[in-house]
Amino acid sequence: MIGVGLSHFANAGSSFFEDRCDLSQLDEIDWEAVQTRNWQSSKDAKQAEFLVETSFPWELIERIGARTDLTYRQVAHALVASDHRPRLEIKTDWYY
Repeated sequence: MIGVGLSHFANAGSSFFEDRCDLSQLDEIDWEAVQTRNWQSSKDAKQAEFLVETSFPWELIERIGARTDLTYRQVAHALVASDHRPRLEIKTDWYY
């Protein structure tokens, strides 16, 4: 199950949390706000979170972005023991 949390003024652990647990509700998310890098104009809408409840198939992970070289090396080392090895990249621009 994928939980879509629309969190206003805080995070999914707050008392203002609005839970959605149906993929048909994805249109309720302000996708423009999610994509923006300007928090001032869309602070509340920007705080949408996607939470996975219980489990998620590891094989569905296609790509892993590490912010630093150190993290990249740690993840690469962890992936050695895995049969499934998603593409691993240093992606400093994924989070600003």
